[in-house]
Amino acid sequence: MKAERHRFLAERIERAVAHCGDHDWEMKIEAAMLAGTHWANYALHNHGVSPEDEDIVHTSMLVVNTLRKYSIVEPDLLRALGDIEELRPLFVRGDVDGGPNAAQRALALLSEISARARESELSTTRRLP
Repeated sequence: MKAERHRFLAERIERAVAHCGDHDWEMKIEAAMLAGTHWANYALHNHGVSPEDEDIVHTSMLVVNTLRKYSIVEPDLLRALGDIEELRPLFVRGDVDGGPNAAQRALALLSEISARARESELSTTRRLP
């Protein structure tokens, strides 16, 4: 997918999740995961380390060497995305107490991811040949 399409979808998801209430923690966590993944792909495409036909779906599904390559360029972004992924089994598919707090954490991580991805538009110093 083209980088700009990832950005469009991430921004649309961010706008949609703003309509969720306090009891919609599962949706907030899932939205953070989906939007965060779009932002990650946007940044990685902008840096030139992943082609448009090579999108990540989950960091946990990446081959170790690919994750390492991407982490050289965007370590904080991928760490934040991984942290959101870790919330999903407990609070979306599980029934652990603290869902609303986990959702707030997921959205805070999404804000970090979004900010970092937007910076990738300006960053050419890290672009690989």
